[in-house]
Amino acid sequence: MTRKLIKACLAAVALSTLPLAAQAADVPVKAPYFKNAPMISYYNWSGFYAGINAGYGWGKSNWDLPAISNKPKGILAGGTLGYNWQAGSFVYGIEGDWDWANVKGDTACLVAATCETKNTWLATVRGRVGYAFDRWLPYITGGGAYGNVKASINPGIASASKNELGWTAGLGLEYAFLGNWTTKIEYLYVDLGKFDAGPAPVVNNVTFKENVVRAGLNYKFSGPIFTRF
Repeated sequence: MTRKLIKACLAAVALSTLPLAAQAADVPVKAPYFKNAPMISYYNWSGFYAGINAGYGWGKSNWDLPAISNKPKGILAGGTLGYNWQAGSFVYGIEGDWDWANVKGDTACLVAATCETKNTWLATVRGRVGYAFDRWLPYITGGGAYGNVKASINPGIASASKNELGWTAGLGLEYAFLGNWTTKIEYLYVDLGKFDAGPAPVVNNVTFKENVVRAGLNYKFSGPIFTRF
């Protein structure tokens, strides 16, 4: 009799817990909370940097006298200095560079002569605005350009050169591939205006416009490699 009573009590207790178990199954399980959980880090573009660049240029030069046009082309290479400041995903910067250049072209002119235009060096100072996708930075750029333009009537008939101030604009893509090292490729349109290459009193305006495609390698000196924003 006692054994039957104990079994009946246990069965009643088991039946009374079934609704509670069903309710517990419906309660969502909360994820564990970690007070010092790490945040996602993104590449930090802020800081000073320096690097090298090299590329290819091609363009057009018009002469007033004789009335000809030639198409200079060739290579250029040099160094770069700059600074970036990052605010959220936007990156603002200023960049300067100086390149040795051998961009030249000639065409037949006068009698048994050639008219040649040559760019011997090119420097730019530009602003940059980009939008960072972590280690990728597409950007637009624009500013001033300064370079040497030489006009010659060969062989040895006449020659003149001048350092010309102009403007430049373009766009590029930069990638941070290892620590503070970044690489980039960019396109620039350069207009160095025109200068009088003729001996007095002859006026011979010579223009020089150039397209530049170049690659670069930079090293960022300051700022942590990663940031949170």
